[in-house]
Amino acid sequence: MRRADRLFDIIQRLRTARAPVTAAALAADLEVTSRTVYRDVATLQARRVPIEGAAGIGYVLRRGFDLPPLMFTPDEIEAIAVGARLVGRTGDAGLQDAADRVLSKVIAVLPDALGAQLADAPFYVSSSGAPAPESADLSAVRQAIRDERKLRIAYVDEKETRTERTIWPIAVAYYVSATLIGAWCELRRDYRHFRADRIAALRVLDETYPSDDGRLMAEWLALRKHAARG
Repeated sequence: MRRADRLFDIIQRLRTARAPVTAAALAADLEVTSRTVYRDVATLQARRVPIEGAAGIGYVLRRGFDLPPLMFTPDEIEAIAVGARLVGRTGDAGLQDAADRVLSKVIAVLPDALGAQLADAPFYVSSSGAPAPESADLSAVRQAIRDERKLRIAYVDEKETRTERTIWPIAVAYYVSATLIGAWCELRRDYRHFRADRIAALRVLDETYPSDDGRLMAEWLALRKHAARG
């Protein structure tokens, strides 16, 4: 979790708490150490967020404090609502949970009228979409991309042929019918796409791959554009 998100979450938890909240309780909720919470609270207090209390006793947020309201146009509100619902069609459970948390955070800091408009936006997005993979944790794949770590996968192609491969994950492509992992395949010595629902087993390796300052991503995008024109 980014520090900015953590500071926001501390304020939100204190806003809704009915009693002082200890650093230990905040640390457990945020999955950090109590020492980190102490530093974060000190940072917020230095920024004039009216948090009162002390270590070992608990913290409260003085009544009357609120975050500056976010303002969006009607089109922007509708874009947020539709976008969050479309995430539900990706088959990526981690992204779906993240989208729900984003909506909750945005609604919490919107003026009441705009918050209601976002929560009850009059749009329907069908739930049909890419099948959720049974053996490939897409959250782990996205983390591996961020960390530039290799994956070891067992892949079953359309002919039911199973192969073991080590790949360098570069991107995740979400389509209506399938979710693809774009990667450099060590077995084929070339770029390949792997349907997430055809991955029978997946393990994140400790070994990293060379990013070459974005060269892999640039080459993969160039291949995607060439395939689209072809």
